[in-house]
Amino acid sequence: MKYRTHAALLVAALLAAGCAITQTVKPVSVAGITDLCVKRNSRVMMNDFLPELTSQIGKKGIHTTIYDGERPASCKYSLDYTANWRWDMAMYLVFAEINVYDNGLLIGQATYDAHAGGGRPDKFGPTAGKLRGLIDQLFARS
Repeated sequence: MKYRTHAALLVAALLAAGCAITQTVKPVSVAGITDLCVKRNSRVMMNDFLPELTSQIGKKGIHTTIYDGERPASCKYSLDYTANWRWDMAMYLVFAEINVYDNGLLIGQATYDAHAGGGRPDKFGPTAGKLRGLIDQLFARS
């Protein structure tokens, strides 16, 4: 009986060790951004993602303007994003990438990846909390 318990614990530990949620952030290299144009991504199917993203950026003191299509010439700083969800007893954010540009040149990037987080209960939860950590790190200089 002890052997089975130890084996089960070992298997559980090995499975948990392989379950990772990663956040990679290259902070925006420019300080003092006050205006940021955000390109709407119509392929992101969660209606609350864009409002939450712009709200989190606004809390950093940055005004956002949403645009479709080509970046307006008046937008020095711009942002694009992608996000995907997956179902596992509930919908959860499985991947998000946020890129910030200065006149088209990448100056910051944040990625949230829960593809390998299958066994982790913290993969669930509001998108707002996951975005907050990314945005705080991404705009650390602002």
